[in-house]
Amino acid sequence: MIYEFEGRTEKEAIDKAAAELGMEKDQFDVEILETQRSGLFKKGYVKIQVHTDESDGAKPRSAPRERPSRQNRSAAHGSMNDFEKDLISFLEGLVERMGYAGKVSVLYREEKKLGLKIESEYSSILIGKKGKNLDALQLLSNIYAGRQGREDMRIILDSENYRIRREESLVRLAYTVADRVRENKTSILLEPMNPFDRRLIHTTLNDISDIETKSEGEGLYKQVRVLFRGYR
Repeated sequence: MIYEFEGRTEKEAIDKAAAELGMEKDQFDVEILETQRSGLFKKGYVKIQVHTDESDGAKPRSAPRERPSRQNRSAAHGSMNDFEKDLISFLEGLVERMGYAGKVSVLYREEKKLGLKIESEYSSILIGKKGKNLDALQLLSNIYAGRQGREDMRIILDSENYRIRREESLVRLAYTVADRVRENKTSILLEPMNPFDRRLIHTTLNDISDIETKSEGEGLYKQVRVLFRGYR
């Protein structure tokens, strides 16, 4: 299910979503649709879109759960459970059927999240332009996890540290575009991006007082428009 919420800040919007849906914050994915800083005659707000796995409505809020420590990240070298073994076997078989050799291993473990990495001499092909092949493999991994009864687990797939390099590149892009928008007092529409990349652009520019951002388009790959305040 998909819902939309607004708040003065991203945190307020997410808190509102959790309260109204009766869910914990780690039970849904958040995509920022639009951000606007407050001004003398204009109230600031953040509009988010919430994606849940529930097809028939949100579940009632469960009792508070203890948050695990961040030490889970260091557990990547521990023994694998049957689900992880099956998932890795599925991914390696998928890569092989694509015509490439590759080894998949656990990168990190967190609550409700499992990071995997693909090591291959064909990494650049498996990553694809703008990471689209890697995104597709990640989507298939999450579908497989769901069919194994692990809808609660989010699978993050990486190769050659692409995710980190992409994040750094997008942050630089966001600031560069903001400078151009400010200089020309106009707006710039960025290339289509997946929800994670779009959220990074929104979050990076959220604290710049004379810059606004909003998502445009339909489907998974929408575009972010970066605007100078007051431009219409």
